[in-house]
Amino acid sequence: MRHWLIKSEPETFSISDLARAPKRTTSWDGVRNYQARNFLRAMRCGDLAIFYHSNADPPAAVGIVTVVREAFPDVSAWDPGSPGHDPKASPANPVWSMVDVQLMEVFPRPLALDELRGQKSLAGMELLRRGSRLSVTPVTATEFRTIHTLAHARPAAGVAPTSRPAKKSRGN
Repeated sequence: MRHWLIKSEPETFSISDLARAPKRTTSWDGVRNYQARNFLRAMRCGDLAIFYHSNADPPAAVGIVTVVREAFPDVSAWDPGSPGHDPKASPANPVWSMVDVQLMEVFPRPLALDELRGQKSLAGMELLRRGSRLSVTPVTATEFRTIHTLAHARPAAGVAPTSRPAKKSRGN
């Protein structure tokens, strides 16, 4: 099993939206970066991913999803009315991929980016690298466990609880 981090702007699609979805499942579509697309293609059923609210106040890790369907063509790229339309993509040349994910857990408390930055064990995490903007990234098993443990722990002194902001097409 591999571990991942997937980002979504909560105004576009939040973890609350996923919790209300049929079977708590959605297609993770709209990824329009080749490296992030390749990470989607590497995902396997049963892999776990941290659901992260980007471009939020504050940005935060908010839960865990599991991959329930491996990569398949992202049909939103073929739709001229879609924000993710790509004129180079077609059924004959799909270009972009998506996976289906299912909500496993909403964290008891969101883990703000600043709190994650304060963890030495997360120092090498792609999310925390300066200029990192990928919407899908691999996460080590240790990073995944650290985030999961932190989400279930009381906040450290001086760490303010974060709010859960709640819009719809995902990453870059």
